[in-house]
Amino acid sequence: MSYDVYDNPLITRYASPEMAQLFSPRKRIETWRALWVALAESEQELGLPVTKAQVAELRKNIANIDWKAAEKREREVRHDVMAHVHAFGLAAPKAAPIIHLGATSCFVTDNGDLLILREALAMIAKKTAAVIFALSDFAKKNRALPTLGLTHYQPAQPTTVGKRATLWAQDFVLDLRDLEKRLNDLPLRGVVGTTGTQASFLELFNGNHAKVEKLNKLVCKKMGVNESLSVCGQTYTRKLDSQILAALAGVAESAMKFATDIRLLASRKEIEEPFGKKQIGSSAIAYKRNPMRSERICSLARFIMTLPLNSYMTHGTQWMERTLDDSANRRLTLPQAFLAADAVLELCANVAEGLVVYPKVIEKNLRAELPFMATENILMEAVKAGGDRQELHELIRVHSHAAAAEVKQHGRDNDLLERLKSDPAFAKIAGRMNAMLNPRNYVGRAPEQVDAFLKNVVAPVRRKYRSAKAGGAVKV
Repeated sequence: MSYDVYDNPLITRYASPEMAQLFSPRKRIETWRALWVALAESEQELGLPVTKAQVAELRKNIANIDWKAAEKREREVRHDVMAHVHAFGLAAPKAAPIIHLGATSCFVTDNGDLLILREALAMIAKKTAAVIFALSDFAKKNRALPTLGLTHYQPAQPTTVGKRATLWAQDFVLDLRDLEKRLNDLPLRGVVGTTGTQASFLELFNGNHAKVEKLNKLVCKKMGVNESLSVCGQTYTRKLDSQILAALAGVAESAMKFATDIRLLASRKEIEEPFGKKQIGSSAIAYKRNPMRSERICSLARFIMTLPLNSYMTHGTQWMERTLDDSANRRLTLPQAFLAADAVLELCANVAEGLVVYPKVIEKNLRAELPFMATENILMEAVKAGGDRQELHELIRVHSHAAAAEVKQHGRDNDLLERLKSDPAFAKIAGRMNAMLNPRNYVGRAPEQVDAFLKNVVAPVRRKYRSAKAGGAVKV
């Protein structure tokens, strides 16, 4: 690490080593070279003047990259692809005359990007599954633990801690489906020449359209992809980029929702993210336990969600068959979106696996509001005991407002239950009122909903992603 120049914090602080490697120069150039090998081999199989020995020489030297030679050549010609054609030729001199035969730069740059994006999407999908599993395990463990439900961040009907966790997990399940769709639908650019017309290859094969079509299919198959775009210009449509970035932004928004809820729950002292024994929450306030990981999730997620705008504008301004103002932007947005999404998912899994629950605080907060929520049940029981529904409703309203005033104006405990017990109108059920405040009576089907979600939604994901687990790459 150099301390004299800027380092991208996505690499040095946040993303996992495997995602950083995926967008490395070596991965990019080795992918280019694999494409050149596939092209040469397919051309040889279809009868062009390319020998098996030349193909073998190229394949043998895929990883033999003379970086200095490539950099020197690029300074001279100001063209990165031609610089690496030159460097590959130095490593495989017998094959040098046939490298890149009939191709344009986007044969390697665009097909190479799509191959790397496929790997990156698969990695993100697997890590999304790991988050789903961590949240689902937490939901199962806390399926029936009553907690105060909050709407508008105000007390509402009780739910359970597990049910709330399924809401987080469900968002990630929707993201996983979107990622899978983008991955399954992602084609290669294919072997299509300078403006997508395949004119150069038609010339090489002396007007044989069938061989040109076969060449395209052979190269794609050799690179492990069965489909290429039916039509394209010089580049693959940049709409594919915006669709991919939108899927990553979807992961980010789910992560932000989850992390924001944890930050709010930590403030209520109900649930906290894991906190190291020697971790310092504040340089000034020694007792603090700041939700640093959740805050980092929100910070990185916000960054990811800004990136699709770049891709929308890039695609919208691609003139005719292409313009080069996409290049520099894509070199930034695509890798950084994946690196940040990778970091966010690692953090989400880490937080979800280590969540700390404080049941006593949860119960205390719930019981402080429960008398208000129990009033409907109390009203029904009092009516069944012979009371007048309208009169009882008015009495509950008056007592509720008085009890709320005690809490808000004087900071006292909620005494609504005592007020109702002492009111003669509720005398017949006064002895049963305490039993009506069992929190489990107010969570509805929340535990059963957790069970159904785990069985019907999560179980199929577990079968598909059996080995999915976060990489444990949470840094600093």
